[in-house]
Amino acid sequence: MIYFTELENLPMHDAKGEYLGQLVDLAINPSQNSFQIACFFVMTPKKKIMCIPHEQISTISVRAAQTGARMEEIRDLVPDEGLLRIKKDVLDQQIIDVNDRKVVRVIDVDFDIQPSHKHTELRIVAVNVGAAAGARRLLQGLFAKHKIRTITSILPTRTIPWEFVNLIEPDSARRVKLRISYNRLAQLHPADLADILEELSSDEQRSVIESLDDETAAEAVSEIPTRMQVALLNSLSAGKAADIVEEMDPDEAADVLQELPPETSAEVLANMEAEEAEEVRELLGFEENTAGGFMTTEFIMLDETATVEAAIEGLRNFDGALESIHSIFLVSADMVLTRVVPLAHLLVSDRNTTLNALVSEPVISVPFHADRKTVINMFHKYNLLALPVVDDKGRLLGVVTADDVLELVLKEK
Repeated sequence: MIYFTELENLPMHDAKGEYLGQLVDLAINPSQNSFQIACFFVMTPKKKIMCIPHEQISTISVRAAQTGARMEEIRDLVPDEGLLRIKKDVLDQQIIDVNDRKVVRVIDVDFDIQPSHKHTELRIVAVNVGAAAGARRLLQGLFAKHKIRTITSILPTRTIPWEFVNLIEPDSARRVKLRISYNRLAQLHPADLADILEELSSDEQRSVIESLDDETAAEAVSEIPTRMQVALLNSLSAGKAADIVEEMDPDEAADVLQELPPETSAEVLANMEAEEAEEVRELLGFEENTAGGFMTTEFIMLDETATVEAAIEGLRNFDGALESIHSIFLVSADMVLTRVVPLAHLLVSDRNTTLNALVSEPVISVPFHADRKTVINMFHKYNLLALPVVDDKGRLLGVVTADDVLELVLKEK
């Protein structure tokens, strides 16, 4: 094992033993091998940068490195945006630790030296974010390398294996060249992903969101504070913002669009699919801090004569999040709410049983213009998971869910 702090400024000699300069950086070519160091950057006494390919490195140690090539065979550096440089792109940069679900800063990088009969390879093993790495950085150049190793050996070491590191690259074109993917982030819980986003700069947030699939991005955006949602959606193209908003619950989509500048909100709506845009527009017509403003239009509504079998089929065909469905709402021919059937009743009933025969309790609903306090009090009084919202004639308009009310309660604290 050898650390970048031990490799930086390492003397480099050519095949004849002549001094070439100091090692100033290392690079990986992700298109070929994301673990192997492909290029060694050496600064000559004349301040020129040479790039020595890994096949020409014969030996590496904490004291010096030697190339099997002669000086005249080594080329000057040709900038290549497809190379991932350790000092420039990794060291001191914020990265996402997928295992611990948080953002950390890289203090040092660990490598493994692998000698062979023709040359010596250097492979990246992990990034180091612990106290020992911090001490190595502070003591670099003040003591001999073996002495620094002795001192830092008593300090805690914390490393993240290279395969679990997610680099953050705001430049989308370069991100593609470097083959940076956020696939592992998509496997995190949306709340954990939201916590990560909150630790990043606006450019870094955009980088992550642009690289996620629309559904995952929408779930993450739904979990971050409204002010951050607005700033993030404002930073995206109208097309990408529309793709994300389409995947959000209609009530959440309406909430964030209401906070965006009117011209931006209109542009996003114009880029959305017609059906989803119409749902959101309907919700935008209700006043803020009312039941109509809190409700969602994603629920299952059936005719009051429907059977248990029809309800099961409705669940199968439901496009929204099933975890948000707690009840089936029955309406008359003129859309007036008549019954609310808890899903649990379906499990213990015959498939041919009519739904309105399963419940006898009076329907509890709230008018669309009811205020925040009324909505919260009704959830508390009746111990509800969902509260239907109706117009002045009792027609079903939408549903307020328990998680929406929980957010309202938390905002009041």
